[in-house]
Formats: sequence, structure tokens, C-alpha cells
Amino acid sequence: MKYVMRFKQFSIRHDRVAMKVGMDGVLLGAWTSVDDVSTILDVGTGSGVIALMLAQRTNASVHIDAVEVSDDALQAAENFNASPWKHRLRIYHTSVQALEPDKLYDLLVTNPPFYVDALRPPDPGRERARHDRLLGHEDILEAANRLLSQRGRLSIILPLAESRQFETLAARHGFYCSKVCEVQSKPAKPPIRRLMEFARTPYPPQRSSLCLLDNNSQPSTEYRSLVADFYLNF
Repeated sequence: MKYVMRFKQFSIRHDRVAMKVGMDGVLLGAWTSVDDVSTILDVGTGSGVIALMLAQRTNASVHIDAVEVSDDALQAAENFNASPWKHRLRIYHTSVQALEPDKLYDLLVTNPPFYVDALRPPDPGRERARHDRLLGHEDILEAANRLLSQRGRLSIILPLAESRQFETLAARHGFYCSKVCEVQSKPAKPPIRRLMEFARTPYPPQRSSLCLLDNNSQPSTEYRSLVADFYLNF
């Protein structure tokens, strides 16, 4: 089916969501560290792909909540219910600003809107999903301050320029980059994305890089290794 994305252990229907499953979400879901977490919050879950990837990567004791302000939440709920982990996935159809959960989280993960200074996309759904208006960087950091445990971590993917702005802003909110991976499309190309983890304790960040394609324009060995548990053809 055209709007069904099949992974090794689950499927995503995304015909009724503004932003379809894409590279950024899959990278974040595969890269984010799930060590020592028992509660996870996926902010702006869209189709639910990141939450489902994290469910696949964690054991049965880990509970995962997702929040989505748009009606995309309805299809995310369907995707959750069709998965093997439906009993430990829960969705809130509200904004993260209005979210009042009954617990603090060990991990907050988000693939947020970007193109902060770009022209608005013509489609209202894509505008809501991609333009930095309903879920800005301040909103994410305020949510992290309010919803994360003291040792909780924030994991995010952003384009290079926006990532630097976010890193500066995060420090003002008491969050410091503890881990960063610069993503290149091909060798010798400049980074197109940064995967970043933030914590409240300032430590020198662990730095790494990821090249998506090799010199023959084929998926690189390191990229294949990262997403091998998810993509059917890897």
C-alpha cells in the first residue's frame, strides 16, 4: 500500500498525517541512547515512528508516552495499537505545553519543526508540522525542564544552523550537549543534520559522525549498521 511503511517488526500507516515517515525520524529513533531509561516521552510524534522504534529497542518495563497536538495523533494511536508493544505505548492528543502527565521522564525525544526563517509551506498540515510556530525551541526546552527527571536527557535532530542556535539556547535553560553526531549525505560533503543529546550536567560532549552514502552513492556500512534492525532491505 502506498501510505504504509513496513519495518521489520512493525508497520506505519501515514496517509492521514502531515509529515510522512522520513530519514530524520528514523535516524533519531535508531541513534538515541536508551540506556538506563524507564520512561520516555516523544514530543510531536506525528505518525508515531520514533516512539515505535524506541519501543522495539527497549524492554517490556519501559513505558513510552507520545504527545501530538494535531489530528495526526489519531493515526499514531492506530499505529501503536497495531504494534507488538501497544500495552506500553500511550498517546496524548494535546500540546506539550498543556501536557500534565503523572510522572517525570528519563528521556524526551523530538524531531521538531525547523525552517525557522523559511517561507511557510503551502499546505497547512505541513506548515503545522514543519514551521517553527506551534513547537518552537523554547517550547521544547521549557517542556524538558518541566517534564524530565533530574538525570533525564533530551534527544533531538536538527539541521546544522538550527542545531547551533538550539545548543546556545539550551545552555540558557540549563541543558548542555553531552553527545553529538554530525550527519553527512556523502563523504567530503558538509553536515546536513546534527543528532544531539542534552543533559543538565555540563560534560565535554561525545562527538561522532555518520555518512549516509559511500563514494558509490550506496548506503554506507555505518548507516546500514545503525538502521539494520528496522529497514526490511538492510
